[in-house]
Formats: sequence, structure tokens, C-alpha cells
Amino acid sequence: MNRSATQVVTEFVLLGFPGCWEIQLFLFSFLLVVYILTLVGNGAIICAVRWDPRLHTPMYFLLGNFAFLEIWYVSSTVPNMLTNILSKTKAISFSRCFLQFYFFFSLGTTECLFLAVMAYDRYLAICRPLHYPTIMTGRLCSMLVSLCWLTGFLGYPIPIFFISQLPFCGSNVIDHFLCDMDPLMALSCAPAPITEFIFYTESSLVLFFTVMYILRSYTLLLRTVFRVPSAAGRRKAFSTCGSHLVVVCLFYGTVMVMYVSPTYGIPTLMQKILTLVYSVMTPLFNPLIYSLRNKDMKFALRNVLCRIRMSKNS
Repeated sequence: MNRSATQVVTEFVLLGFPGCWEIQLFLFSFLLVVYILTLVGNGAIICAVRWDPRLHTPMYFLLGNFAFLEIWYVSSTVPNMLTNILSKTKAISFSRCFLQFYFFFSLGTTECLFLAVMAYDRYLAICRPLHYPTIMTGRLCSMLVSLCWLTGFLGYPIPIFFISQLPFCGSNVIDHFLCDMDPLMALSCAPAPITEFIFYTESSLVLFFTVMYILRSYTLLLRTVFRVPSAAGRRKAFSTCGSHLVVVCLFYGTVMVMYVSPTYGIPTLMQKILTLVYSVMTPLFNPLIYSLRNKDMKFALRNVLCRIRMSKNS
């Protein structure tokens, strides 16, 4: 490769979604509303879990941490998207691009691990209810949560660092609304098959093992639910677990299309829409799915609203 022809890239241009100024304003308004609702919804769950003593159980402790994760996950992409829509240059610095790349994948991996841990919690609660209090202790719950965060954030620094050291030449335009693996590798002048193999192998293993564990847990769980003699007991179990399955299907379905199946035949616009679903829409749906189908959570959220009103009036 001719080193003199390689120019040092100091920034990238994120094209985002195509369209005229009116479409960009609509997209900006839509994303802003979604972002605010996501922050409010997940923030309300965190407050409810913290303030209501009845929610001081492993299931709600996991849910509160999951809501906290969702706030950070959506914040890794949406603020920059909003800025980018209003920007004329649509530029993002080299360092900010790779920081976003790192946090986006680390938080996404952490979410996969959280979903697996939450499936384990529901499996114990329904399939082994008598042993649940002795197995899922506060200590074990805290250890599992810490392990999710550590594993998610320690898995990608090395491969992403090596990707950032690749020479980038020619165009610095990324046809996406965030810094992702495929668009960045497409701009590199030098092939990096080993780095790509490590990165995609790691991502695929996380997705495969977590989704297989979740499916196994829910297969055993559903088998136990069908054995419940009372219809009311079955409805309660399905209500508790159905919401989790909706989140799992929505998140894993779109992620696997992007990072496990080949994306070469998928149009660029469709790739952007799929990424938007699991990175922006899923964090919005999670508080709605979990809270609207849970009586204890709805009661706790009402208490949170009452506290806010009382604090404003005092």
C-alpha cells in the first residue's frame, strides 16, 4: 500500500437518514420525543424500585438495573443523532466515533447478558419456587449484575482499539447514523481479517449462548406453567414471563439480522431501520411492557407520581 496516498482521518461524516429538511425535522422531533419518553419511563422504574419496599426483591432489583442500562444504551446514540440531524456538516470526530462504537457494543452486550440473567431469575421463581429464596439471594443477584456489566465492558476494548489503529483512506463518509463495525471497516485501506474474525466471533458467541440459554429457560418454564392446575395461576405466570419474551424477541430478532446473518443483501436503509429498532425503540418499549403488565409495578409508579406532586406542592 502506498503510505503517501493515505491521509490521516480526523473525523467522519455520518449521513444518517436521507430526506429533505421537512423529513429531517420530523425525524428530529420523533427521536426527541422517543428519547424523553425513554428517559422518563426507565427513570420512573428506577425510582419505583428504589422507593417502594415491596419491590426490594431480586426480580425488581434486576429490572431496576436493566432500566438503568437502557438509559445509557439509548444515550450512546440518540443525542449524537439529534445533533447530527441539525448539523450542516454532520461530522463526528475520530475519537468520539470510536468511543460511541465501544459504548454501543459494550452496552448491547451487557443487555444480552441481563436478559439471560432475568430469564434465569424467572426460571427459578416459577420452576423452583421453594428453593428460589435460598438460591437467588441479594448477594448472588448483585454478583450477577456486576458480572454482566464487567463482561460487557471488558470484552471489546482490545478489538476496537486495533480497529481504530487501521489506516483510513479515501472517503470518510459513513452511510449510517452511528459508528458501526461494517461501515468503519469499509473505509479502511488495509484488510484486518483477524480483528474482524475476533470481533464477529465474540459478538456471535454472546448472542448465540445467551439466546440459547433464554430459550432453554423458557422451554422449561412453559412446561412447568402448563402443569399449573389453576387457570389463574397459569395466567399470572404467562403475564410475568410474556413481557420478558416480547423484549427478547424484539431485541434479538433485529440484532441477529444485523450481526449474525449476512447483511450484504440488505439495503442500507433497511439496516438503519433495524438498528433503530433495537437501539432506540426497544429501550422505549421496555418500561411500557414491564410496567403495564405488572400490578406491583403499576402501584409503585403511582406512588412515585404522588411523591413528585407532593414535592411540587410543598
